[in-house]
Amino acid sequence: MFETILANVLGTIGRTGGGRAVDYAQVEAAVSQDAARVERAAHEAILRSLDIDVPAVVIGGMRYTRVGRCNAPYHTMAGSVSIERSLYRRSGARGGTAEGRVVNAVSLRAGVVGDDWLPRTARAMAHDVQMGTSREAEASASEKDRLPYSRASFERVAHLVGALAVAGHQDIEDILIEAYEIPAEASCISVSLDRVSVPMEEPRPRPVGRPRKDAPRNPIAVKYHMAYCGTVTLHDGNGEALHTIRYGCMPEGDVVGLRDRLVADVATLVSKRPDLVIQLLCDGAPEMWNLLEASFTEERFGKNIHRLIDLHHLMEKLGAAARVIYAEGAPAKRARWKITLLNRRDAAQEILAELVASGKDEGPGEDHPVHAAITYLQSHSVGPSV
Repeated sequence: MFETILANVLGTIGRTGGGRAVDYAQVEAAVSQDAARVERAAHEAILRSLDIDVPAVVIGGMRYTRVGRCNAPYHTMAGSVSIERSLYRRSGARGGTAEGRVVNAVSLRAGVVGDDWLPRTARAMAHDVQMGTSREAEASASEKDRLPYSRASFERVAHLVGALAVAGHQDIEDILIEAYEIPAEASCISVSLDRVSVPMEEPRPRPVGRPRKDAPRNPIAVKYHMAYCGTVTLHDGNGEALHTIRYGCMPEGDVVGLRDRLVADVATLVSKRPDLVIQLLCDGAPEMWNLLEASFTEERFGKNIHRLIDLHHLMEKLGAAARVIYAEGAPAKRARWKITLLNRRDAAQEILAELVASGKDEGPGEDHPVHAAITYLQSHSVGPSV
């Protein structure tokens, strides 16, 4: 093989002489293909060396007996290779059961993902899928002449890697937060929970009757559901963000588990820097505040905890109220309120008094901006600071 590759290189050099223009894209493709052949041959030789062919082996303290040998594919960054390997089953276990599943030394020693994906290959494929769709990953791989696998393979591998990450995420996150170095200029931590609307594919029933010729095989509907997200941000003395750790879970996910992870990370950071001030930050949703305040207690974190209402949500309500009360003067009034809120501790109470004094509280009901702003300030200016 190496003689053939060398001959290809020498032949290419011979054809590119004479001063003529060269279609070097073809040269790149040919060199890439030859390099891939070398890479596959190297993997094949190394994987063969990982095989163990003996009557019995001990794995994790359990005896496994050889049940046969067969060829199997392994997928590399440069394509697939096939090797012969020995298969083993736990002694005394029956086939068709979880305990009787066959294993092999090659896959175990190489840390193969799934049945046949080498770890670096699986990681690269999962990375490409998280950057876009499986179809885009397949197209990108084809263009780069690497990872020559189908869209279905990209999707399957991404799910395999995701399952491994989910299974080990607790240990992974513990290691990451323990290793994290807090910037020297950090002076406080802001902690936030919120919800966000995300589009999700859901199966859609087929129409009654004979389907159209161009009808999709698996019809779907796109529906929006509220997922949860959270952040832990380190700030400097001027309030500028230095680093943010992000959290999330799906609409039907474990939001309490997300909150607990967030709380554990803050506890680890505070244990490294007890001087860090904790600031809880949410909109006015009671659900979010109840989740945070249930765990960020004085018993656990001391009295160095502050509570802030999200300014942008408040300004949305004040802007709507200003349009009712001040009409054309609303933009100037809204800007003045914002400056006041940013610079004066008693601003929320003063704005609340101004709204009440306007006499335009429409009372309860939908689309009543002044009443909504008054209620919002009354609910949050006494407890959490605005």
